[in-house]
Amino acid sequence: MSSIRAIVVDPDARGRLAIKEVEAPQAGPSEALVQVEAISLNRGEVLHAMQTEAGWRPGWDLAGTVIKQAASGTGPKVGSRVVGSVGAGAWAEQVAVPTNRLAELPASVIFAQAATLPTAGLTALRALEKGGFLLNRRVLITGSTGGVGLFAHQLARRSGAYVVGTARHERLEALVREAGADEVIVGEDISEAGAYGPYHLIIDSVGGKTLESALSLLAIGATCVTLGWSASPEVTVDVSNFILTGRTTLYGLNMYTEFDSRARSEDLAWLAQLVARQQLRTPIEVEASWHDIGDVAQRLLQRQFTGKAVLHLSR
Repeated sequence: MSSIRAIVVDPDARGRLAIKEVEAPQAGPSEALVQVEAISLNRGEVLHAMQTEAGWRPGWDLAGTVIKQAASGTGPKVGSRVVGSVGAGAWAEQVAVPTNRLAELPASVIFAQAATLPTAGLTALRALEKGGFLLNRRVLITGSTGGVGLFAHQLARRSGAYVVGTARHERLEALVREAGADEVIVGEDISEAGAYGPYHLIIDSVGGKTLESALSLLAIGATCVTLGWSASPEVTVDVSNFILTGRTTLYGLNMYTEFDSRARSEDLAWLAQLVARQQLRTPIEVEASWHDIGDVAQRLLQRQFTGKAVLHLSR
């Protein structure tokens, strides 16, 4: 094939995103060519698409079938059902994916479930790893109703932690508890979380006042992982609190540098196995055709749904 269809930035299209003909990918020696069946949306890539130039191809997460094995002979063979991620351009009919970013899927895991795992699932996993041994430790998770938050709650519960989550509205409290929260703080002010602290690990994706409050709730030697700023990137930090508490750490988790430090395939395979064993729920809230990319992207930015949005290329 000389060309395929892919989602590209088009300032004249609804939601600045449209499906267009592009040059077919050419796989490198350590890349497998994947026929994509499902993709998922992440806030970061959508925000970038709203701000970047025409012709840019967004997309991190994909699931599909290998149609050409890597020339090096590594990675999944032709016909394998896989999940994977790339730095950009995943929202396309065919994508060349490095084999260290691919994992084969168990038979019971469908493409829609798999597509939610690479960014949100791995981010939650990496963030929890910063807390080390979590059995019987206190963990606070903000932004609990997003994809990363819902995965983090489930994985933290599996680790034996006592988990406190947040919800902007009372109607979302049940969702957070179902994901694994022992306690839920409702509303924008999370100061009430202090009643259940101090915390060994805090995972924050909100920023602003929320992160400011969270930092005051750390235990001695504890870590706060910041991985987003859905409210505001500006935070006032009380340095005296850090010093008086002692040995506290503020860790900035950047998806690109974090994931590139080691292969993703093993962790992706483990997450997929959890899904297959029904020990990890993929928080899919929206499923649609990729022809609806403009509308779904806008709904994501406007926070009209919780969890993950998955688009199918066959619809």
